[in-house]
Amino acid sequence: MPLAGTGMLLTSMDIEPSDEAEFNRWYDREHLEERVAIPGFLEARRYVAHDGKPKYLSLYSTETFEVLDSPAYRTALANQTAWSKANIARFRNMIRAVARITISCGQGRGAALGIVRLRPSDKDRLRTALRNQLEPGKLDGIVSMHLLESDPSLSRPITDDPSGPNPGAGDWFVLIDGTDVEAVSAAITNRLADAAIKSQVISSGVYRLMWDLAKSDLPRI
Repeated sequence: MPLAGTGMLLTSMDIEPSDEAEFNRWYDREHLEERVAIPGFLEARRYVAHDGKPKYLSLYSTETFEVLDSPAYRTALANQTAWSKANIARFRNMIRAVARITISCGQGRGAALGIVRLRPSDKDRLRTALRNQLEPGKLDGIVSMHLLESDPSLSRPITDDPSGPNPGAGDWFVLIDGTDVEAVSAAITNRLADAAIKSQVISSGVYRLMWDLAKSDLPRI
């Protein structure tokens, strides 16, 4: 399976232009390393939108789905640094999905990423339809394709009122890794055109990789 582990945390958000420099400094100098250092976390990737919203996207791979509800992760969430609290308070239009990786086909990760958000009305039918479409095969410029199925009880933007409604908590996400944005855009159009899939699509976008960090990259103590 090209994705490391079987769990994934997906976060996406907008930030006011006046706060972007500080936001990116925090993400690059503290936040990614802090998260990857948590037991069970394997790697993290940061993206910026080529054509999509919100503007920023991050993916965190974990050994298992259970890591995303582990005592170590819950402790990290409850003990954010002052720098983290200041930046998190500036998030806008946040998406946060705690998900199981249920389909992962192909090899490797690409410099371009397509993301398609779906709201399943018939999970079994949608999963079957996607399984038939998420094999890269001989698609030029596409290296791997994946399905994330969010857990509704854990998927909630941390900036939201916990008691408020969250209709997108159970949404699914298709990820399409490719070598360039044109190939990814074409794959979204061609592979997700089936009526059983298209009727459940909420949004889609194409993102460019900013950088990634693996557990093996962290300083050894």
